[in-house]
Amino acid sequence: MSHPAIYRLQPQTQSYDWGKLGDVSKVAQYAKQSGVDVDATKPYAELWMGTHPNAPSHVLDDDHTPLKDLIHAHPELSTQAIYDAYDGDLPFLFKILSIRKALSIQAHPDKTLGAQLFQEFPNIYKDPNHKPEMAIALTRFEALCGFRPLDEIDQHFNQYPELAALVGSDIVSQFRAALADPTDVDTNKAALKAAFASLMTSSAEDVAAELAKLTGRLKETDDATVIDSLVLRLDEQYPGGDIGVFSMLMLNYVTLEPGQAIFLGANEPHAYLSGDCVECMAASDNVVRAGLTPKFKDVKVLVEMLTYRYGSAESQKMTCKPYGSHSVLYDPPIDEFSVALTRIQSGETESHDPIQGPSIILVSAGDGVLSVPDGPSYPLASGYVYFVGANIPIQAKSGESGLEFYRAFTILN
Repeated sequence: MSHPAIYRLQPQTQSYDWGKLGDVSKVAQYAKQSGVDVDATKPYAELWMGTHPNAPSHVLDDDHTPLKDLIHAHPELSTQAIYDAYDGDLPFLFKILSIRKALSIQAHPDKTLGAQLFQEFPNIYKDPNHKPEMAIALTRFEALCGFRPLDEIDQHFNQYPELAALVGSDIVSQFRAALADPTDVDTNKAALKAAFASLMTSSAEDVAAELAKLTGRLKETDDATVIDSLVLRLDEQYPGGDIGVFSMLMLNYVTLEPGQAIFLGANEPHAYLSGDCVECMAASDNVVRAGLTPKFKDVKVLVEMLTYRYGSAESQKMTCKPYGSHSVLYDPPIDEFSVALTRIQSGETESHDPIQGPSIILVSAGDGVLSVPDGPSYPLASGYVYFVGANIPIQAKSGESGLEFYRAFTILN
């Protein structure tokens, strides 16, 4: 390979209302390293690394070359097979998220539904791809992820009678009857779907009235639970009677410590609530929203698309496995991406064997040097982003402050 195989990138920021403001945001802190001037009053919500057309990365060279143009000129950087399979784009979109207030409760379509929605409603759904995604906590991180165990939802019908009132007494009774046989998964899923659909199609007037009762009651409570406090927080963030404050009572509340991860497959409800995370996803921007948002809520599509799988909060967390001497691998059950996390102490070295596909490295903390055996070296510092071509062995050596970096990559199976 006569041309370089490692390129420093300039990622792009996205400013959404829910993002952390100014330098408080890790997105802003990392973007500064690529020359972005940070506005203390502006929300810096997401840092995008990849070839997605909504915010494509560029090479930090004299020509500011778009990463996609670089790959088009040298397909071997992706491998010809990956280049052909994904029409010259990277298969994944790598991100940092810095969350000040909750994102919408949402789900992402599978490939079949994504293609259908794109064909029928291209003004809303911008591409035909699916969007499985994985979040790895950089700081303490809160999320909603998947439906709770059914007995917990039943407990919430008792604990929050306003929720039961919106679902309706007949459907609540049918839901409880289904719980009599926990082995009949299909019947239980059908009962869960009926309850969720009834809630989501409640009138705006009923939602506002019941939510006023609920929040008024909880504000008078001396021994508020974590979920009680979350209800009040979300109502403050999205005032005026948002159905998402109720629908979250049917979902798992998950907390992640740094390094813990969750994988969100197609057609699964979720929402990020607070904190900073590394996120990797298939290169799509398709979202079907259900609540905690002023944006369009496609309730009919959402109710029909969900899998209605249910389980504990802990079951939503991923298990990583060793990868190299100082790294772990997060390897979700999809083709588009995996992510390795490397943490090394002062003066230590980590080596990665060649990967048969493209990768992007983000330095999340510390400093050091990235090198290719018998080749050039590149400085590493918090916020630096590099594209690494396929089949290139790399070595990272930590500086005095230690070194932490995430590496997203694709291998065709």
